[in-house]
Amino acid sequence: MGVAKSQKANQPARAWQRMLSGRRLDLLDPSALDVEIEDIAHGLARVARWNGQTIGEHAYSVAQHSLLVAKIGEKLFPDSEPYWKLALLLHDAPEYVVGDMISPFKAVMGGDYKSVENRLQQAIHLRFSLPPELSKNEHRSIKTCDRMAAFFEATVLAGFSDEEADRFFSRPRGVTLDDVSGLLAPLPAHKAQDAFLLLFETLIAPLGASR
Repeated sequence: MGVAKSQKANQPARAWQRMLSGRRLDLLDPSALDVEIEDIAHGLARVARWNGQTIGEHAYSVAQHSLLVAKIGEKLFPDSEPYWKLALLLHDAPEYVVGDMISPFKAVMGGDYKSVENRLQQAIHLRFSLPPELSKNEHRSIKTCDRMAAFFEATVLAGFSDEEADRFFSRPRGVTLDDVSGLLAPLPAHKAQDAFLLLFETLIAPLGASR
């Protein structure tokens, strides 16, 4: 028993996660070959936004947040490149591995979590034939859509007042609650997963990329 414990103690720490597809994704050196959209959709549909502190019978998932952000992007930037629209949908895709760390915890924690997220994002982009790095303007446009989505989620689902949400996320311009209200009802995980996959298939088709 003592030998077995000693051998186990000497083994390097596991840095990979087994996915339901059977893939093993290495967090420290992720390979695009181990990225599957079904794993992403399954994971994001089961990761709760706002640490689960939202109204409704079901958690509001990162998959639904991604659909909301994509809808806002469609409204604000209708003439954007097809690859940007797919990148927008996948902007939080690394969270299928690392989860959704809320902003206050990120501020307190610091550390190298961002570099892990960045490596995962690059592998995901490579897997679906997207540019490894987006331009500053493209990043800024995604951030704009993300912050608008956060405002709507905060006020409709997470108990923030309009004034409080405006202070932290800034009030949306060019998009109204009526434009996105249909995407703010928390769904069961399997329905959020199916909706995410359906939009993914729609957005990847013009790129001619492999799923």
